[in-house]
Amino acid sequence: MRDLLLRISTLLCAFILLPGSYAFSQNVDLSNSLNAGRLKTANDTTWKKIEFGANLNQGSFSSNWTGGGVNSVALGLFFNALNEKRRGKNSWRNDFQSQYGVVRNKGQQSRKNVDRIFFDTKYNRELTAKWSLFANVNFLSQFSPGFKYSSNADTAVIKDKVSGFLSPAYLTEAIGIEYRPAPYFFVDLAPGALRQTIVIDTDLYVNTPDQKNYGVPIGKKVRTEAALIQVVANFDKDIAKNVNLKFRYLMYSSFKHPLNIDNRLDAQLTAKINKYVNVNLGAIVVYDQDQSNEIQFAQGLSIGFLYSL
Repeated sequence: MRDLLLRISTLLCAFILLPGSYAFSQNVDLSNSLNAGRLKTANDTTWKKIEFGANLNQGSFSSNWTGGGVNSVALGLFFNALNEKRRGKNSWRNDFQSQYGVVRNKGQQSRKNVDRIFFDTKYNRELTAKWSLFANVNFLSQFSPGFKYSSNADTAVIKDKVSGFLSPAYLTEAIGIEYRPAPYFFVDLAPGALRQTIVIDTDLYVNTPDQKNYGVPIGKKVRTEAALIQVVANFDKDIAKNVNLKFRYLMYSSFKHPLNIDNRLDAQLTAKINKYVNVNLGAIVVYDQDQSNEIQFAQGLSIGFLYSL
């Protein structure tokens, strides 16, 4: 496990530091022949966005409430950070997103209802105004264990562990070409991308037709596969005053099983009521035969506190 974590950390650090070092070395070389005033161009920009918040939902009913209902309380937290730098034809983008939420119904233990860690770091080298070459590393996992709940004939609740931190996790390294027709939208095409599916908990068992944990053979911790093609589409824009739409679509087709195409869509619509209060509607759609033969769907609606920098 230590070797695996060391490998992940090394890869992430390499992809974070190399693009910045490359761009910096270019500037140093150019400074030997050009003065500082001529180094800057009108396209040089640095843009950052940091936001964090909390959502709280609560419902309660009196003991004689005839409509039926269960007392419940739910708390959700999130933290997102985006940083983009552009220097001449070189650009570097870091995107971190995290969410965690729990819900507790009367008579039940707390259960998580949202859990996500996402990080993407990418270096681009511009070819034209809309096309560029890119290299990136992407990481996706969750914070805490997840369980599948069921009841036996005596109404006892039985829970089976089906996920956890780094169980699964997806680490993807890609090199390809990017098409960006607008600042808020881009599409990445990456033939030959490498993806590691990680399940460090070897006692985990997800009952799928191929008897594997998210595609990783039982007893193993990592499966590496190469992509015939990987497509990523990313959109992030205010579609109306104080209303933001953000989505990321991923399509992954491997060389070994080109017709078993993985699809994942993460979408989020956020409306700001005032400076600190927002309404958030989020949805995730997944089709991955390593997880299930059917389409998976998750949706959540919440109102809460939002602070942006």
